[in-house]
Amino acid sequence: MYTSSQILEKVNEALASLPYDRKPTGLYDPIRYVLSLGGKRIRPVLMLMGYNLYREDIEEIMMPALGLETYHNYTLLHDDLMDRADVRRGNPTVHKKWNDNAAILSGDSMLVLAYQRMAQCKPEMLPSVMNIFTETALEIGEGQQYDIEFETRNDVTEPEYIEMIRLKTSVLLACALKIGAMLAGAPESDAEALYEFGEQIGLAFQLQDDYLDVYGDFKVFGKRIGGDILCNKKTYMLINAQLLANESQRRELEGWLSAENYDEEEKIAAVTRLYDEIGIPQLAQQKIQYYYDLAEKSLAKVNLPEATKQNLWQYAQQMLNRQS
Repeated sequence: MYTSSQILEKVNEALASLPYDRKPTGLYDPIRYVLSLGGKRIRPVLMLMGYNLYREDIEEIMMPALGLETYHNYTLLHDDLMDRADVRRGNPTVHKKWNDNAAILSGDSMLVLAYQRMAQCKPEMLPSVMNIFTETALEIGEGQQYDIEFETRNDVTEPEYIEMIRLKTSVLLACALKIGAMLAGAPESDAEALYEFGEQIGLAFQLQDDYLDVYGDFKVFGKRIGGDILCNKKTYMLINAQLLANESQRRELEGWLSAENYDEEEKIAAVTRLYDEIGIPQLAQQKIQYYYDLAEKSLAKVNLPEATKQNLWQYAQQMLNRQS
């Protein structure tokens, strides 16, 4: 059985060796660039780890795993364009390095390439693999739309937010594990339990992302700290701050949310201070741990020896303790 680091190395090697022989190069250079920026490669690693629970020949499904990573990076490319984000993983985003049109067109082509790569699995598995992959892609779009709609709402509830991040983030991790297990011939009950596991890990992962956007280290996180605060993004942090603030704290918070002219660093510092006063970082950490506890219960349902599942659980724990 492979360790997560060994699988990550194989994924990076496979991504680096992908040929881009089609023309024009102006369409494919941004794709190559995006996929060369590194990252944790969580989704292909999870797919291969799900497969490796049952089979050793992980190279057999490397191309579908790369398809999942291609799809994930396509969503990031378009997210960055919609958010007008300048930096991703410490590097200029595609619309900054090239332009908006390149980001749209190259992103569209990445989506097509993702499907082409995902389809390179055993023919008898193609319908079921494509069904879950397509359903997941639709759910991610739905999650993104909810995220956009939340920007103009001041009444977003915590359950609504959790459902949004489940759709936008969790389902792709769940899809990765389930497809990996399916391609390995796992029992349906195991594949479903792994899907649940991925969902719970994904919720914890996104909540950790919210936390790191405020309390992370830019050099490690790879994105500007406080970006969510500057754009008044409805995160777990902000939603609960609005809910739990006392009258004076709420008045100050609403003042920063409605302000049009402000010093960016001053706003980040002020809102972070309010989060600290209200106890938001502790609340977020408790919620993150809640979903990891649920994930542990889901993994326990997988009918395999504990030793076999240990690598996957250790990888999940690494995700929990991440700083980027």
